Amino acid sequence: MDIQLKRGILEICVLGVLLREESYGYKIIKDLSDHIEISESTLYPILRRLESSGALTSYSKEHNGRLRKYHAITNTGRARVREFLEEWKSIMEVYEFIKKESEGS
Repeated sequence: MDIQLKRGILEICVLGVLLREESYGYKIIKDLSDHIEISESTLYPILRRLESSGALTSYSKEHNGRLRKYHAITNTGRARVREFLEEWKSIMEVYEFIKKESEGS
């Protein structure tokens, strides 16, 4: 898969997890693991990019004597998810066209 496409999909997947509830890095990876492969070294730069773009906010909270960084989706992040879903409809139309044409060959 093209690296830019995968990066964009991973960002949307992270936002999708945060639509359900605020979460932290390890749990985000765990929640995504059944659907898409993502490592800590991939996740944390994504979280920083999403935060700097205003798509999520972060805060630290103590858990078992350690600080854990939680992330929450913002209205900007919710709008990005909605935009992705609208754009994906167009991509799926193109996919279906190409699939139909390739089966006819």
